Amino acid sequence: MTTESFLGSRADFLPISALQHFVFCPRRAALVLLEGLWRENVHTAEGNVVHLRAHDITASENRKGIHTVRGMELCSNQWGLTGKADIIEFTLSKSRQIEYVNVVEYKRGSPKGKRDLPFHVQVCAQVICLEEMLGLTSCDAQIYYAKTKRRVELPLTPELRSTTFESIQALRELVHRRETPLIGYQRRKCDRCSLFSACMPTAVRPRATASKYLLDILAN
Repeated sequence: MTTESFLGSRADFLPISALQHFVFCPRRAALVLLEGLWRENVHTAEGNVVHLRAHDITASENRKGIHTVRGMELCSNQWGLTGKADIIEFTLSKSRQIEYVNVVEYKRGSPKGKRDLPFHVQVCAQVICLEEMLGLTSCDAQIYYAKTKRRVELPLTPELRSTTFESIQALRELVHRRETPLIGYQRRKCDRCSLFSACMPTAVRPRATASKYLLDILAN
């Protein structure tokens, strides 16, 4: 893994949110970034509602030595990333110096273990940006799950950071090639994806035929 600085222009910066798409499904990331496609479903709509207050910059506050900033813009010149954090909590000393930084990402559902890796990478990328911007060696991170109304600590392990760096590079290669990956239907992922109708993952698969596809459509 290389850690050389990104040499492109600001126009070539990748959105941090695209990393979540990419780790979930490279084809989804390509449909969003390369083809400009997007569809809403109940899951994305619920997620938008959860993020409304999190991104309300007018709701930033100071309380008991903690300065809470909402919707803070992030960027990394080294990795060519740009995005926005839901909430960042700065614990300040009496002299108003930063002692502790905590990144909080809001998600609509509940913890799902290894299936939450796309979100973990997204938050880790936010932390990487913030560390570079503030000259910090480390930050902490949590994910707030709206369904359970609880925060869960996100360990920023060397393994997670390595996965995040590799994902950034792989996503950049995908964008550079400008090729949308072929369809690979996975029921658990695809059936809940908001881009299902645009991606059409069941249209072309091994042993599939046009007649069977049309029969499946009529049956539904």
